[in-house]
Amino acid sequence: MNEMVELLFDDGRERMDKALIACQNEFNTIRTGRASTALLDRINVDYYGTKTPLKQLANISAPEARLLVITPYDKSAIKQIEHAILESELGLNPSNDGNLIRLAIPELTEERRRELVRVVKGLAENGRVAVRNVRRDVLHKLKEVQKDGDISEDELHWAEDELQKITDKHTEKIEEMLKHKEEEILEV
Repeated sequence: MNEMVELLFDDGRERMDKALIACQNEFNTIRTGRASTALLDRINVDYYGTKTPLKQLANISAPEARLLVITPYDKSAIKQIEHAILESELGLNPSNDGNLIRLAIPELTEERRRELVRVVKGLAENGRVAVRNVRRDVLHKLKEVQKDGDISEDELHWAEDELQKITDKHTEKIEEMLKHKEEEILEV
C-alpha cells in the first residue's frame, strides 16, 4: 500500500476515534436513573465573571446510587454553583447546607425516559455525521493524491473500499454505544 494512503488512513482512523470518544462523553452527560458524576460535566459556573467548569471548582462524588455530593473548594462559590445547577437542563434541585450541595437523583418517569432516548439518538446521529465527515475529508484527499498521479485509479478504488470499511466499523461502535445507553435509560 502506498505510504501516502496509509498516512491518510491513520489520520482518518484517529479523527474517527476522537468522534467516538466525543460521542461517548456526550452520552455520559445524559441522566439515567442512577447518580453519575459525569452528569455535571457540562455545567459551567459563573465564578468571578468567568464561566468555569464545575469539576474545576468542586469535588463531586456519588456516595449513594441516587445521590451526588458537591463539595466546593471555595465555600463562597456555593451560591453560584447552586444557581448553575438550577439553570441547567438536568431538572435537579440542589440542597445546600452551607458547606456542600446534595443532589438527589429522582426516578425517571416513562415519558422522561422516552425523551432522553430521543436525545441520545440525536447525539448518536451527530457522532455518525462526524465520522462521515472524516470519511468525506479523507476521500477528498485520496482523490487529490490520485489526481497528482501518486496512486492509480485502481488503488483509489481499493482505498475507497478500505475507507468505507473503517467508517462502517466506527458507525457500528456508535450503534453499540447507543444500544447500551438506551438500555441504561429504559432500565427501571
